[in-house]
Amino acid sequence: MNILITGANGQLGNEMRNVLSAHDCYNVTYTDVAELDLTDAQALCNFFDSHDIDIVVNCAAYTAVDAAEDNEPLCRLINVDAVKLLATAAQAHNARVIHVSTDYVFDGKGHRPYREDDTTCPQSVYGSTKLDGEKALFGAAPSSVVLRTAWLYSPYGKNFVKTMLMLGKTRDSLNVVVDQVGTPTYARDLALAIKAIIDAPQWVPGIYHFSDEGAISWYDFTKAIHRLAGIATCNVSPCMSDQFPAKAARPNYSVLDKSKIKATYGITIPYWEDSLKHCLNRLKENE
Repeated sequence: MNILITGANGQLGNEMRNVLSAHDCYNVTYTDVAELDLTDAQALCNFFDSHDIDIVVNCAAYTAVDAAEDNEPLCRLINVDAVKLLATAAQAHNARVIHVSTDYVFDGKGHRPYREDDTTCPQSVYGSTKLDGEKALFGAAPSSVVLRTAWLYSPYGKNFVKTMLMLGKTRDSLNVVVDQVGTPTYARDLALAIKAIIDAPQWVPGIYHFSDEGAISWYDFTKAIHRLAGIATCNVSPCMSDQFPAKAARPNYSVLDKSKIKATYGITIPYWEDSLKHCLNRLKENE
């Protein structure tokens, strides 16, 4: 099977490398912007003409949530226009697309896990462009799969887990918001879910939600990170979101209902704390 991974240098892209490289049944091409500019229609056409791609996994995105408020044209170029161009090229060459989206398509004002058919109402430029990207994808390639995820972390790049580890080791105290609740998602778990979709005997297009199991606040997540990492010298205190004003609104509640992906693709999803332990062990091994 010939697979194209875009955004291959990011958190999920790197985990896709780890997951797929363990098997010799895939012929995988890993690209980031230096190898394939997704905003260049001709470059995309040339690439698909010269590669017999069966499945595209689009891990590329503009994810700087606050910066997006001041850089909407660039955010839209990457999260909407590039998705449409990629989907158009894939559709023309009979390649299927798996595209990663976000919990930010919802307003975060709910009180139960969000289902795929719940009303979307993004509250930020980032969320709006990701929702428009979903629509652009299905408009160009109707048989695609969209995976909405949340609170992604990994041993790669910048993320909440690595930041809290660093701050926990260098500060005596921290204030972390307690009124935003969601589910941390280990990028490796998402990569394994994508592999399961690739390997599935039947391709079932549509929107699916994926995060690890459970629900927790950023404050409680930080406490767990420090506890599991053996950091005892930093005092972590809860605070409210309005104590840390940000340009972009964050969802107060972004827990995702995973019933659909579990029923359709038979995926078993780990509990967030078990996955956090796995990630922390990897980070320790890399020290």
